[in-house]
Amino acid sequence: MAYAGDLSPTDAHQLLMDRSNAILLDCRTQAEWTFVGIPVMDNSRFVEWTTWPEGTHNADFIREVAGGLEPSQPIVVICRTGGRSEAAAHALTDAGFTEVYNVLDGFEGHTDAEGHRTGGWRGAGLPWRQG
Repeated sequence: MAYAGDLSPTDAHQLLMDRSNAILLDCRTQAEWTFVGIPVMDNSRFVEWTTWPEGTHNADFIREVAGGLEPSQPIVVICRTGGRSEAAAHALTDAGFTEVYNVLDGFEGHTDAEGHRTGGWRGAGLPWRQG
C-alpha cells in the first residue's frame, strides 16, 4: 500500500500548521537530533528508524510511534534527506495509518557541488534549533 504522498518542506510545515491533529515524526537518530538539530514544532515526535550507534532497524518503531495516535491522524515523516522517512512512511501505512506523508529532502537536504547540505527543512528557513 502506498503512503499518502511526498511534501516539500514548506508544504509539510503548512500542513502541520493547518491541521492541529497532524504529527511531525522525525525518524533520524539520537545523534542527528543532538548534533545536527531538530525541527521545532509543538506536535513533534522523535523515534529512530535505525538505532544509534548500531545502525540496525528499530524493531519497535511502529509500536513507539503508534502510542496515543489514531490510525487516521496525519503523520508527516522527516529524516535527513528523505530516504529513511520514505521507508518509514511505507511501514506506517502498511501498519494501518491512513494519512502518512514523506518530507522530500528531509531536514538537511542533499549535498551541493561542494558537498554541503543546503536544502531541506533547515535550508528552507523553517523553525529549528540545535539539538
